[in-house]
Amino acid sequence: QVQLVESGGGSVQAGGSLRLSCAASGRSRYTYNHYYWGWFRQAPGKEREGVATIGRDGSTIYADSVKGRFTISQDNAKNTLYLQMNSLQVEDTAMYYCAADCRYSILSLCVRAQAFDDWGQGTQVTVSS
Repeated sequence: QVQLVESGGGSVQAGGSLRLSCAASGRSRYTYNHYYWGWFRQAPGKEREGVATIGRDGSTIYADSVKGRFTISQDNAKNTLYLQMNSLQVEDTAMYYCAADCRYSILSLCVRAQAFDDWGQGTQVTVSS
């Protein structure tokens, strides 16, 4: 099981930037090559949605709503996941969660919340106009 701790959330005006971090500890259920983790978000009254996912090989996938504005990255030595968020919009306001241990070995299947086993506690991002 992987333990995840997010940080970096906050309040920012539209057009601003934030960088989220997710520190991981513990042991993955899966082999190194079969390891995907990513960021999700959930706004009040809405379902949790995928934002971006990355594999250990650096392959990435993004939600259409954040393409060109958000960048997911990882530091394997530090076992830390990042999400650089630029050009933030009011619609980006949500609780952001880090997730690890996707049950599938295909990146395109690791975009739904149901695919992941381990979750952080979340960090709030609020964007004002």
